[in-house]
Amino acid sequence: MSKIKVGILALQGAFAEHARAVESLGAVPVLLREASDVEGIDALILPGGESTVQGKLLRQLNMEAPIKKEILAGLPVLATCAGVILLADHIENDRERYLGTLPVSVRRNAYGRQLASFMTAAPVEGFGRFDMTFIRAPQITKVSDQVNVLARVDGHISAVSYKNQVGLTFHPELGSDLRFHGQLLERAGRRKDGQLRKAI
Repeated sequence: MSKIKVGILALQGAFAEHARAVESLGAVPVLLREASDVEGIDALILPGGESTVQGKLLRQLNMEAPIKKEILAGLPVLATCAGVILLADHIENDRERYLGTLPVSVRRNAYGRQLASFMTAAPVEGFGRFDMTFIRAPQITKVSDQVNVLARVDGHISAVSYKNQVGLTFHPELGSDLRFHGQLLERAGRRKDGQLRKAI
């Protein structure tokens, strides 16, 4: 099978770190900067950064619709920090809604100045203890019944999964533990293999 192609939204934010992470695991990073770049990818990463800037550029570059279409069709997704805000179907302190494919509510910059950036470790369902780096992180404040909560930090939801989407309020790409990236590649590989079997 050909290498997994991981599309990484590269309009702003921590896309370079994600690219290095997936490349170190043997996948091919594809930097997404225009709508046509979305074609042919096997997985998607929505990185941290400024969600307002990213959302605005998604619309200006006509990337919002094709990305949403791929997500709804089952494309495996890993969203980190601002990426979760882009996915969320409700943002408490923002009138905007962007992709809206993840049935959760989020609050941006939820930790305030004193805890704008911090590191901790917490158990993650299926992984065990995981080191987490939070940078001006959002909080997931509500989830629908279909959403699986994977981790909490100080009572606040920090990781969720829903169908083909995994959302993290922290930055796994800034650490050495790349299990979330590996999991994304595994999901992409299974989906790609299934598509090839159907085509035969």
